[in-house]
Amino acid sequence: MNINEIKLKLVEQKEQIERRVSAISHDLNRTEPLSQDFSEQATEQENLDVLHALESEGKIELNLINRALLRIESGEYGLCSDCGIEINPARIDALPYATKCINCAE
Repeated sequence: MNINEIKLKLVEQKEQIERRVSAISHDLNRTEPLSQDFSEQATEQENLDVLHALESEGKIELNLINRALLRIESGEYGLCSDCGIEINPARIDALPYATKCINCAE
């Protein structure tokens, strides 16, 4: 496990998510009134609900990435936060902000 590659991957992922969350926030902050048509209003509200959910998920993922970057800096990265054993590199590759080994995650 090359920690520098993982850190670079996390930073790139963080930047992508920050851009996405910023664009979503921009869309949500537009103050256009809803359509006069009731069925159109329902569709517009559904779209807003989806945007809110995407924004929330993005913020959660940013928090996880930031915590992973802090664990890299502190030297705790790659160790299970529950049992302390090394997290399988395949798990880290699939989920670079994983904090638990597969056994503790279940």
